[in-house]
Amino acid sequence: MFNFLYFVFMKKVEYIRDSRSPIPTNEAVSKVMSANKAKNTKPELLLRKELCENDLRGYRLHPKTVPGRPDVCYISKRVAIFMHGCFWHRCPHCDYPLPKNNRKFWVEKFAKNKMRDNKKRKELRKLGWKVFTIWECELQKNVNKLINNIKNELV
Repeated sequence: MFNFLYFVFMKKVEYIRDSRSPIPTNEAVSKVMSANKAKNTKPELLLRKELCENDLRGYRLHPKTVPGRPDVCYISKRVAIFMHGCFWHRCPHCDYPLPKNNRKFWVEKFAKNKMRDNKKRKELRKLGWKVFTIWECELQKNVNKLINNIKNELV
């Protein structure tokens, strides 16, 4: 019995793809892409650090009760902040090229991302929320201006 359990737990489990994405042509690229996180990314952490340094505490992270689950949310003030990565959300300021392989997949994926982002913003605005979309590149260029805009909305 023990040997069987040991074998089961020590057996290398193969990764099974969920068929939402095409088979990658380059394993290294696949590893890099799959390592991208959805929450607590560097830009998100930087934004939260700046909010705290400017005494803008009291926010909630990805609240399930708020439509669209914004990255940062001031529920009582009805202020939602989405922190968008320039590549994944197709920043209007940056001109990131499409990946070279599986172009059709990427075009569709990015279009769906943009449609989902627009739907989230519209839904929140319809409910009377003030919505901020902060792009990764904007955060790097002029974080003080962004923080002041948020501060003005919260005061």
